[in-house]
Amino acid sequence: MIDLNLVLPEIFISLALMFLLIVGVFKKNSSSLIYNLTTLSLFVLLALVLNLSHIEEAFIFNQSYKIDHLSNFMKILTLISAIFVMLTSSKYLKLTKIFKIEYPVLILSSILGMMVMISSNDLIVFYMGLELQSLALYVLASFNRDNLLSTESGLKYFVLSALSSGLLLYGCSLIYGFSGSTNFNEIAISISNVQYGLTFGIVFILVGLAFKISAVPFHMWAPDVYQGSPTSVTLFFAILPKIAALTVFIRFLYVPFISMIDQWQMIIIFLSIASMIFGAIAAIGQKNLKRLVAYSSISHMGYALAGLTTGTNEGIQSSIIYLSIYLVMNLALFSCIFMMRRNENYFENIDDLSGLSKNHPVLSFSMLIILFSLAGIPPLAGFFAKFYIFKAVIEQSMYFLAIVGLLSTVIAAFYYLRIIKIIYFDSEKEKYDKDHPIGLKLSLLLSTTFILIYFIYPNAINDLVSKINII
Repeated sequence: MIDLNLVLPEIFISLALMFLLIVGVFKKNSSSLIYNLTTLSLFVLLALVLNLSHIEEAFIFNQSYKIDHLSNFMKILTLISAIFVMLTSSKYLKLTKIFKIEYPVLILSSILGMMVMISSNDLIVFYMGLELQSLALYVLASFNRDNLLSTESGLKYFVLSALSSGLLLYGCSLIYGFSGSTNFNEIAISISNVQYGLTFGIVFILVGLAFKISAVPFHMWAPDVYQGSPTSVTLFFAILPKIAALTVFIRFLYVPFISMIDQWQMIIIFLSIASMIFGAIAAIGQKNLKRLVAYSSISHMGYALAGLTTGTNEGIQSSIIYLSIYLVMNLALFSCIFMMRRNENYFENIDDLSGLSKNHPVLSFSMLIILFSLAGIPPLAGFFAKFYIFKAVIEQSMYFLAIVGLLSTVIAAFYYLRIIKIIYFDSEKEKYDKDHPIGLKLSLLLSTTFILIYFIYPNAINDLVSKINII
């Protein structure tokens, strides 16, 4: 008998989706109502997932769906991020005329796909979750139909994502062909007989997953999509899909294929090194803040992957801590971008920050903390994120990877410091509006405070993540 309490969050979000669609269709001018109900649904969803957080390990649906500490932590991370995305972006959506009922429904659909991905213990279930997430993201990227850049970004993301999905599905079929199963646990049992054929399948699946987290050399979509999408969608892109994809990376590599670490370890090391170096160098010449965030996120995903190369629980835990701190920093940065509004128009170029400290000292100080943290300067949260990664890597004697990580940190510090120089030392521009919604102010306050005081008790996240033991 299946215990449906284990999938209560997924059942609730599915029912909420259908209910919101019906309300949106039959009630005119219901955009605000649907948006508020969606935010409320996310709070309820968070409570339902928290209610399952005591479960150490449980399988349902023929062992294809897994509830454990990893899935619960990542779902909580996803939902908290989604709540803050909704709280920060309402005013932006209204002013850019894209405040429609479809927007929150697509957000919920994508989150449902992510939750399925996070708990998947089977190639078919994982692929189903991935496609549900991606289909909603295609539409969200091109949601602002009046904007040529938005339409272009949606099309680019669709074409390249379809290609990566095809490669991923081919990898799934190869693994099924050689192992005789799509279930992660059963694949692990059958591995001893056939290793070489499975390696091809692993490579194809890693290509598809690397695309989803925009790791080099499968990053080419990220800068254009980040710049062209509405800013609220860019924030969503920058945080949530990364959580789901990294969880699948962990499950896929460490459950069925941990015995084949010699085959896949070099691939992950290459993705990590290439992403760290390219992301750091390519961001230097950027003039648009959203493009800079895209290259920055490529580099940050390189660090997150570095933790996964170690083949240890400590490495996995360091990657999860890195991702947790990274999403807080991103949320804080985008909260600042949402505040760059003048006469109902939003600005997103680095030059638009010129002399910001003269008119907006509090916003400037927040930006200073966020950018220093992104650069990994102690004692801010970003420093500890990198510290845990380097510690896990060095413990496994992977010194070259640690050296490359340190060098790319130094390179990346240049463009973060350049923005601080523009904020504090360049000539001032016209003031930005100050009538920001309470949700946006709260988001910036909480995320900046977290970054600033994390060093007081850095074990806060460690204690939660220490329960996650995959091997």
